[in-house]
Amino acid sequence: MSVLFISGIDTDIGKTYATGMIAKALMQQGVNVITQKLVQTGVSINPSNGEMNIADDIITHRRLMDIPLQPCDINSTTCPYRYEKPASPHLSAKLANEVLDPNVVTSATKSLQSDYDVVLLEGAGGLLVPITEQLLTLDYIAEQGYPVILVTSGRLGSINHTLLSLEAIKSRDLEIHSVIYNHIHDNAAQTDEQIAASTIEFLQNYLAEHYPTAHWLALPVQEDDGCSNVDFILPQNFI
Repeated sequence: MSVLFISGIDTDIGKTYATGMIAKALMQQGVNVITQKLVQTGVSINPSNGEMNIADDIITHRRLMDIPLQPCDINSTTCPYRYEKPASPHLSAKLANEVLDPNVVTSATKSLQSDYDVVLLEGAGGLLVPITEQLLTLDYIAEQGYPVILVTSGRLGSINHTLLSLEAIKSRDLEIHSVIYNHIHDNAAQTDEQIAASTIEFLQNYLAEHYPTAHWLALPVQEDDGCSNVDFILPQNFI
């Protein structure tokens, strides 16, 4: 299990924060780990050379891991495809007059596997986001056979979106490695405390009954500066 795919029930659910925190926790266990981004949209262009900057999510990962950008970040191995338009990858690529080749991503992942014990590959948006006109994110995960870590939260609608995502993963005979409840929305206006508490209870019970081998983890609240000083401890049998 050298590659784990991190997805979410929706966009803005905290996949990037979860990915960085998992990597940090694995590092604390002595695991040689690196993160990768499947594709990043909404990336700015460096005015000095006209080239795309390093993916924002990769930068966030390194900040959370408390390590500098790595050579594999500088040479774009950790995110080969970066687009300026903040949209679905298939549209962002089309507007950039490019075609995203999933084989390039796979080759980058394999290159990282040669140097690291674990690669955490973060997706873009949810499971059914199209990365090309013909290929959904879930199609790509299924082709590679990656175990999936699913990030959820307690905002209204999360139970439905979580169960739909679990069903989609199961339909492709993929392993549901973990479900991570991100407290990111706990203090948001759209989150009701009773709904959040009920969501946690329901999903924990559902997971125990239908996916007993999957991990249930709670992610601490992100600090305002985009980092977290709270320890996120993974079970020893996480990998």
